[in-house]
Amino acid sequence: MAKAFRCDETTVVKTKAGTLQGYFYDGSFIFKGIHYAEADRFKQPVPVEPWEGVKDATSYGFVAPLMHQDTPNGELMVPHAYWPQNEHCQSLNVWTTSLDSKAKKPVMVWLHGGGYAAGSSIEQLAYDGANMAKYGDVVVVTVNHRLNILGYLDLSEFGKEYKNSGNCGHADMVAALRWVNKNIASFGGDPKNVTIFGQSGGGEKVKDLTQIPAADGLFQKGIIMSGIVDTGIMYKAQGSARPLIEGMLKELGLEEKDVSLLETLPYTDLVEAYDKVAPAMMAQGLYAGGYPRKNDFFLGEPHIEGGAFTEHAKTIPILIGSVLGEFDFAPAPYDRRTIGDKETDAVLKARYGAAGKKIGKLFMKAYPDKRRVDAASVDTFFRVPSKQYIKARCACPESPVFVYQFCFEFPIRGSKIAWHCSDIPFFFHNVCLVPSANVPGVSDKLEEQMFAAFMSFARTGNPCHAELPDWPAAVPGDEAVMIFDRTCRLVHNHDDELLALIKANAPAFVFPPAGDEENQIQH
Repeated sequence: MAKAFRCDETTVVKTKAGTLQGYFYDGSFIFKGIHYAEADRFKQPVPVEPWEGVKDATSYGFVAPLMHQDTPNGELMVPHAYWPQNEHCQSLNVWTTSLDSKAKKPVMVWLHGGGYAAGSSIEQLAYDGANMAKYGDVVVVTVNHRLNILGYLDLSEFGKEYKNSGNCGHADMVAALRWVNKNIASFGGDPKNVTIFGQSGGGEKVKDLTQIPAADGLFQKGIIMSGIVDTGIMYKAQGSARPLIEGMLKELGLEEKDVSLLETLPYTDLVEAYDKVAPAMMAQGLYAGGYPRKNDFFLGEPHIEGGAFTEHAKTIPILIGSVLGEFDFAPAPYDRRTIGDKETDAVLKARYGAAGKKIGKLFMKAYPDKRRVDAASVDTFFRVPSKQYIKARCACPESPVFVYQFCFEFPIRGSKIAWHCSDIPFFFHNVCLVPSANVPGVSDKLEEQMFAAFMSFARTGNPCHAELPDWPAAVPGDEAVMIFDRTCRLVHNHDDELLALIKANAPAFVFPPAGDEENQIQH
């Protein structure tokens, strides 16, 4: 049966800057490619100029340029969309079921993954906001912003006009949230009930925005999905940027007096110069760009290296979680369903040495419905620093922090443990868009349970609902964790001992993992 479609006077919205033409399809009003700001290279974003007439908002806007071309792969696990790139990428997309300014629906603002270097608001098919808007009765916004050297290259030592160039990407996100605050009521949303949520690099951005005073009051809740990382692995040196910039200028045949030319040189030339200089900076422990810069705009990591949560951050309820096998991408050389004890012992010994057997036992204690061989896939890259963040947040009684772990098994080659990004379609109510996530009678129930938790949190700051076990917030000494799986269950401090032993015996982690799996998961 054909689905309802309209693109006429009933799908027009007036924003503060001007009028937009969107369309209606299958229960949702959709507006794409809305410019929320403009910005010159390395400069701070400014509001768009008002316009006369009606602007088309039926096509996605440009996405941020990538330093290196993506290679399509891993599509069975994470289906993708690829889109034209341009550094004038400050655009967002909106899905809603009502254009009534009095509807006051909760607003969900999605910050995409890809670290601070890659990704876009539409790169994964599961990012589509139509089902979340329709089934959750919320307004969904997805945001593009500047990335990599366009978004995070500190030139502040070379001129006052570059004061916050090291945080341009974050400044774009703040500008997007300001647009939401001023305009979302026209799309049926409540500007006083905004939840920012993101996965991987997007989860880091959620955490970062709680530490940016300019964003205070622009959102009320945050959801961090696989987004707290080990900063000892993800390089974040905060020393002088001068060696990096001087090295790039030299590679480009320029002098310090020519620094303004970096604003107009072809992007590909900047990338080539950066790639020649940055590795040496990293090797010397010097600033190499690519990450937000601690300054009076961004107040830094709240839970490590002597950092502290801002007073505003302490008021933001947080829902945070990760996936059991984050970096388990490659097919296993064995069948998980039939592997025997001797082969399992060999797998765990190869991974953890003499501690393999004990780790296997601790794993089965923590995850009694899994297979012992899955102990070889346990994530520590996100889970361990997430626990550190959770512990720090528990010391802030002003707002709750709720914790989950996604442990579903997928029907790939018989049975595949959950991997990085595999929880996204469940939370977006988009399992239908990811074929490998479908298990009749199982994944549909889990999708409803996870989706309802997100929607409950967006409305009230509490993810509890009738189809899940009671889910208390974490408190000092008691990390209550909701396990999302075929049977959802609540556990307490379930993996403390397991993770400690794994960290002590696992081989050193290299990021990205061998084989460029980071490119597989995009990102």
